Amino acid sequence: MPPVTDRATYQGIELDAETALALLDWQLEMGVDVPLMDVALDRFDLPARAAPPPAAAAPETPPVLTLEGGAPDDLADRLAQAEALAAGADSLEALAAAQEGFDGIELKKGARNFCFSDGNPKARVLILGEAPGDEEDRQGRPFVGRSGQLLDRMFGAIGLARDAVDAERALYIANVLTWRPPGNRDPSADEIAVSLPFLRRHIQLAAPEVIVLMGNISCQAAIGRRGILRLRGQWVQAFDRPALPMTHPAYLLRNPPAKREAWGDLLSLAARLESLSV
Repeated sequence: MPPVTDRATYQGIELDAETALALLDWQLEMGVDVPLMDVALDRFDLPARAAPPPAAAAPETPPVLTLEGGAPDDLADRLAQAEALAAGADSLEALAAAQEGFDGIELKKGARNFCFSDGNPKARVLILGEAPGDEEDRQGRPFVGRSGQLLDRMFGAIGLARDAVDAERALYIANVLTWRPPGNRDPSADEIAVSLPFLRRHIQLAAPEVIVLMGNISCQAAIGRRGILRLRGQWVQAFDRPALPMTHPAYLLRNPPAKREAWGDLLSLAARLESLSV
């Protein structure tokens, strides 16, 4: 794509600066963060490599499940360790230290920073995101990129803010995963499983009145279901608390017309908070 000033043309389509930047952001969220070359390479036109000599037949051995790092998968042991560490934490500070020191998740090896939470832990509302993105990984805080800026504006419209001191008007923000998956890919089932003991304890210690489930991964972890476009706007129970699934701000940036439905969800949240105050 040529450099964008006020307007640019790409493959015969004229783009304004805002649309071009939105397309670049979408590519980043899909994991395309490293350009390889300027000219496309036709790999079907490359000369064929000589076939390697046949290897000697190895004796059959039973298959072994492995992690990304190549070690035998001991998921049950890692789950037990996560449960014990989470149960032993009697404060959010102790829980953060225990989770950051936990080595039972491979994502830790490739992430820059541990991303535990942001906002006021005494808030009535806890927003549960999915996993850190690139900017979150840089800063060690959830929802600080373009999605986070939109999230702040959305909840600010109903009088809630992450930097509010008053718990009535505050937000507390956490993620299902505290380490960034490479390329912003979806977390695996195992990665979610070993994160859940910490997440459950996190919610117990913060004790919010209401949880907002932002996106599919949050719904998968909290209620065992996906399909956010069907789930959004419907109140459910998650971690023994009322929870409201909502479309992720990243989705709203790609699909601006969906902001109308998100506004309806925010009004539903405001009404629920008012009813709980009575």
